[in-house]
Amino acid sequence: MSNRLMHTALLGALLVAGCFTSACAGDQHARGERRPVKVIIISMFGPEGQVWLERLGPWRDVAVPGLSPDYPAVHCNHSEVCVVTIGMGHSNAAASMTALVFSRMFDLSRTYFIVAGVGGIDPAHGTLGSTAWARYLVEFGIQWEIDAREIPPDWTTGYLGIDTTGPTQKPPLNYRTEVFQLNEALLSAAYALSRNVPLADSAQAQATRSKFTYGPANLPPSVLQCDTVSDDTWFSGTLLAQRAHEWTKIVTDGRGVFCTAQQEDNATYEALQRGASARLLDLDRVAVLRAGSNFLRPHDGQSSADNLLNYATQGGFAIALENLYRTASPLVQQIVDNWRTWSRGVPTDLHARPAFAGKG
Repeated sequence: MSNRLMHTALLGALLVAGCFTSACAGDQHARGERRPVKVIIISMFGPEGQVWLERLGPWRDVAVPGLSPDYPAVHCNHSEVCVVTIGMGHSNAAASMTALVFSRMFDLSRTYFIVAGVGGIDPAHGTLGSTAWARYLVEFGIQWEIDAREIPPDWTTGYLGIDTTGPTQKPPLNYRTEVFQLNEALLSAAYALSRNVPLADSAQAQATRSKFTYGPANLPPSVLQCDTVSDDTWFSGTLLAQRAHEWTKIVTDGRGVFCTAQQEDNATYEALQRGASARLLDLDRVAVLRAGSNFLRPHDGQSSADNLLNYATQGGFAIALENLYRTASPLVQQIVDNWRTWSRGVPTDLHARPAFAGKG
């Protein structure tokens, strides 16, 4: 065999071998071999994903390069519903969702994305076990901060918007991730389908609620529509919760109602927005649900430190996980059972009225 023929044969062998690499897999997916998905449920850590995995299987695991090493696979069932666990915190959320979207292993063009996770809840607007569909995702961490012991005497907080001169001014939103508004049609449909579902409760959560002298903190859990703030720093206390309330009002021009806090949602949405810019998915098909696993403000006679350090004893975690499933599953089932309609977009007969927003 001539040197040229040997070189050609060797090159062909290398190309065949390359077809077992992720790069070749990407080429195959680009040629239209992507796995179709009706719904992707986005959880942040194991217990959130487990409530779905225990109920909707059997599952096929699809390993995706770039996902969290703790959760390296997307789990998909025969109904084309998938569960991905992205990891906790902004960095994990952004990295995992970007890896998933741009892997091109899935056809996401008509996929509905449902973020379903636990979070802290403001007792002024909800209670342990309550679930809340968000209209606005607000970035709480992108602010200037002065230590509370050094703030000017006429300020009520040490937080202020970047490139502003005081805590009450709206910043220019130069980061472009400070606030996102979700599709009203999908929000209204999600709320309409779930607002009357019976929610789980527990004696431990009831005992914690009883220490509050006002509602809805001392009432049973319910399905709400109110908004969520993202911040990698867990916070507890009346003053910080009040700032989250005020900040939500500032960046949404008075329309948002703060009720839950978490670490990931703005990062997750931004990754999805990058995918939408690449025409890989539809941002109008994104819904965010958070369930109250712990109170963000203390009850009367309790310190903010005690509320934070003993969050796990409040009794909200287990019922919050269960209520994520109970609240979001009607939407998942509706999409799957009526895919011919939902594949074209959110049907109009499910959202005749805007989703309720709590008192400001």
